[in-house]
Amino acid sequence: MIDIQNQKDFRNIDIKKVGVKNIKYPIIVLDRARGTQPVNATINMYVNLPHHFKGTHMSRFVEVLNDFKGQISIKTFQTILEKMRQKLHAHSAHMEIDFPYFLEKTAPVSKAKSLMEYRCLFTGENNAEQTDFLVGAVVPVTTLCPCSKEISAFGAHNQRSIVTVKVRFKKFFWIEDLIKIVEDSASGEVYSLLKRVDEKFVTEKAYKNPKFVEDVVRSVAVKLNADDNFIWYSIEAENFESIHNHSAYAYVEKG
Repeated sequence: MIDIQNQKDFRNIDIKKVGVKNIKYPIIVLDRARGTQPVNATINMYVNLPHHFKGTHMSRFVEVLNDFKGQISIKTFQTILEKMRQKLHAHSAHMEIDFPYFLEKTAPVSKAKSLMEYRCLFTGENNAEQTDFLVGAVVPVTTLCPCSKEISAFGAHNQRSIVTVKVRFKKFFWIEDLIKIVEDSASGEVYSLLKRVDEKFVTEKAYKNPKFVEDVVRSVAVKLNADDNFIWYSIEAENFESIHNHSAYAYVEKG
């Protein structure tokens, strides 16, 4: 059959990324408490396309995934990218994996246990000159406004916040540790299950520990700076304000 993708293109325009998005695929990730955890991931895969080719072979991306079925992890990520480059005859390959990660959390007073979901990210690039790999976590937390606490006779406004951290690193680390760094940098943690005694505890804890959105990203940065394993990071926090019709936002990046 005629290979249309391999035909010549005469517009002389290179394409930096071409491929497939939103592939739903089961993978297994490392879990410190249980060894491994099966998750349903969303995967994007791309390669570059030189100007003289009309198109890329989309089916080959899924073929590469199938070759690594059950073996997609931090350790195999660069191997998968290299296989993509070879199979699609490309100079560079990119892959993004987004997946839910569940941790068992214990309520602070009642000790009730529940599963808490965090969204995690693997992102990488491989070309003939260099490789790059990022790990990220999206962590919900509680923040309480220092200004509101200072000026109000009763209480202070608080909100759920989303903190997204991405890191480059030198050696293996646990996603759980990255999540803990974020949760320890906020006014309080978010839980799936709380009894009344727990609600009292987390509300009062947040009141004693007010944080602006700026405080959160700076606190995370201080903790990451103290660990020389993390050679680069980006941290962004968004507060879904409870008394404003907008969000508060802050971003910091190392390097």
